[in-house]
Amino acid sequence: MTERFGHLAFRINSFQDQEMADHAYSDPDMLSSDRRDRIVAGAAAIFMRDGYEGASMSQIAVAANVSKGTLYNYFPGKDALFAAFVRQNCNCLVQEVFQDAPGGLAIEAELARICRTMLRMMLSARGMAIFRVAVMEASKFPELAQAFIEAGPNVMIANMAAWIERQAAAGLLKVDDPVFAAEQFFALSQTRLVMRARTNAAFVASEAEIEQVITGAVRVFLAAYYNSGL
Repeated sequence: MTERFGHLAFRINSFQDQEMADHAYSDPDMLSSDRRDRIVAGAAAIFMRDGYEGASMSQIAVAANVSKGTLYNYFPGKDALFAAFVRQNCNCLVQEVFQDAPGGLAIEAELARICRTMLRMMLSARGMAIFRVAVMEASKFPELAQAFIEAGPNVMIANMAAWIERQAAAGLLKVDDPVFAAEQFFALSQTRLVMRARTNAAFVASEAEIEQVITGAVRVFLAAYYNSGL
């Protein structure tokens, strides 16, 4: 998926760190995807444990079992790592929701499947952690919130809008603005449960509550956009 984080302002706080950053990406042979994934996994563990401000590149290097110099060969700063962490999780969700779809489902069943997958991700421990880090640190590091929005919700909305366009082209939906419709479905999928979970760490949604949200989201969305003239 296209990288869209060139506009983020990476903070380099020492001459040594700046020197490392100046040599970033200097050796293509070092930039293996396995090592990159290990670094992102190490960063995820530190971010989820210590938050963004509490995390350091040294801690992340230890967690990823790489040297600090190697770490800077892949990522020039924490904000780039946080963006990669969010993007990796979103890419997995996009893969599951839109690329590995079983196909052949009725539109009601497909909407329910999409809603269920998105909702479970948002309610997961990792989904909660990503959101809390982005929100709690937003006043000091506004680029984190921007990274979260661009790599998370915006990617999901874009993929959902493309799906809606395909359903409209097939004559199943009547939609003037697919992006707006996607945003509405995304909001419907968060009804009642997501905000409660984000503000109460002890809250665990029951299966009945999850299914109620899914059923309601699909019903309201189709009431607005289903092509009843079929």
